Amino acid sequence: MTRAAAPVPAPPGPGGHQTLSAYIADRFDEFSRSQKDVAQYIVDHLDEAAFQTAEALARRANTSSSTVVRFSQALGFEGFPELQQAAREEYRRRTAPANGNGSAATAPLFSLDQNEFETVLGADHVNVEETARKVSRSDVEAAVDAIAQADKLLIAGTDQMAFFASYLRHLLMLLDVRAELVASPSQEALGRLTRIDKATLVVALTAGRPHPLITRTVKLARHRKARTIAVVDATLSEIAKLAQITLYYSSNSPAYVRSHTALLSLIQGLAYGVYARDADAYDDRIKAFRLK
Repeated sequence: MTRAAAPVPAPPGPGGHQTLSAYIADRFDEFSRSQKDVAQYIVDHLDEAAFQTAEALARRANTSSSTVVRFSQALGFEGFPELQQAAREEYRRRTAPANGNGSAATAPLFSLDQNEFETVLGADHVNVEETARKVSRSDVEAAVDAIAQADKLLIAGTDQMAFFASYLRHLLMLLDVRAELVASPSQEALGRLTRIDKATLVVALTAGRPHPLITRTVKLARHRKARTIAVVDATLSEIAKLAQITLYYSSNSPAYVRSHTALLSLIQGLAYGVYARDADAYDDRIKAFRLK
């Protein structure tokens, strides 16, 4: 006698107690790889899921509209419109006025008839605020302590993240904190991975689905008992699950590329945190570079 398949739990409705984001996070491990890309994007870009078409959302998540529809059905919805309704309900609850008198708590940055330039700046403004709300002070302090105390430091980031990995390395080297860089699967970079040990701190930067090299780096660090910090724009990222410390940044953008404004702020904040641990000791070195 064959066992009946377990029923799919009912998706969250407008009056349900569980939000769409929490519902997706609870079932994340059940999804296929492409569906996980959609799941990650919806959780971290709820406003886009609430108001964009399935085709537009698919482009943002680097997948197909059919995958978005199948993902909606995998959650128990009839299709994407029903998932979108749940996203809108959660988004409206998140953005409801907090002052209790029915008016907006703060004035908008720009008027409603924004041009493209103002729309991008407005999104960056929101990204910095969202990052500040989501990042944990204890995680930031733990990351700063780990960087300042690391015997060996390796910073990994590929493609567009290679620039930010290099910039973090530059900021730390101004403080005489030496770091190695892994930015591509070159023979030299792979050689640096072989030197990871328990005295190493690995900082991995990712945007969207992590590059296989970054996943390999963090898994190797975990296997060799090295400390790990993940800087990610997807709270459900595989790298976030592997790392000991995770710092999230928001990268939502109406433009054709992800926003890196919040990531840049986070990186500079980490470097400044290291500096602030012993500002007097670093001041002479900073003045020598004439950075101010």
